[in-house]
Amino acid sequence: MEENLEQNIKDDNEIPDKTNVSKPKETELSKSDKDIPKPKKELPIEKKPFQEFVNEHLIPAFIDEINQRGLEINFINLKNTNRPIAGDKCWVINCEIKDICIFWLSFEKEDISSLKSISLSKPNQEPSIIESFLIDEKRITLKLIISRVLQRLNGQKLIGVN
Repeated sequence: MEENLEQNIKDDNEIPDKTNVSKPKETELSKSDKDIPKPKKELPIEKKPFQEFVNEHLIPAFIDEINQRGLEINFINLKNTNRPIAGDKCWVINCEIKDICIFWLSFEKEDISSLKSISLSKPNQEPSIIESFLIDEKRITLKLIISRVLQRLNGQKLIGVN
């Protein structure tokens, strides 16, 4: 019996040989997972090319906002043309809200982060003031542009009550 105890003690003190231990299957799976290419994240809409952003996202979203307020847009477009009042060539979103106003949102370059200005007028009138637009903002987003255009229109009491 003592021999059995001594044998058990020897067995317990032995260091197992780790060279024959098989690796867990989880490790093998994780290696194969690394081989699978991860889907690339889509660019935020604000990082898309300027004309695509304006024509496919900004203009439709602005139309939806105006329609939700029970107003109608006669026309809205993006052109590389002369800025109202200043006369320099830049990208201009020109929009007429039926029986309310016309506004021109100008971008100095083909980039939503470039210097911007806005001009407003009543229908059938020429704009008389050009104002800077979003000059202090570091990150320009779709929602920010729309909210600030609406804020300017509302500030002139053109689209609602203050």
